[in-house]
Amino acid sequence: MPSYPPTFVEQVVAQPLREQFEAFLDEHRAALNRCLDGLTEEQARRSLVASRTTLLGLVKHATFVEKVWFDEAVTCRPRTELGLPATADDSFVLDADDTIAGVQHAHREACEASRRATSTLGLDDILYGNRRGPLPLRWVYLHVLRELAQHCGHADILREQLVHE
Repeated sequence: MPSYPPTFVEQVVAQPLREQFEAFLDEHRAALNRCLDGLTEEQARRSLVASRTTLLGLVKHATFVEKVWFDEAVTCRPRTELGLPATADDSFVLDADDTIAGVQHAHREACEASRRATSTLGLDDILYGNRRGPLPLRWVYLHVLRELAQHCGHADILREQLVHE
């Protein structure tokens, strides 16, 4: 992940808790989206580990995460209606027409939709559409932040492998 300007912490720490969550979510969303910057299509698709994880697949999966946690969970619409794969593992699968530009764009759009979906909710508001059952928005923010942080770490390692080949 990129280093933050010294003022980032100073600006965020003085904000209400919700704004702090959203600032850190947005930093991790942007970092994951940027992991594809400067790569060729072949590099973005290259499999460097035994799992389905590729850099392009990570960003595609992050789009799935946004839609599961901030569309399915908020609206209670099923994944089939949202056009999502049934499982998280399937969200890493790349289609022949997936490109860096297209996946990055879809991810940015999903993040913006997530912000809109939660803009009128409070941290203690309950989301009823997740498979785990009712959960407060606060828990969802923490869960998504944890997942994004993990995937940013995965992306850092994969990029390092690509650069040092």
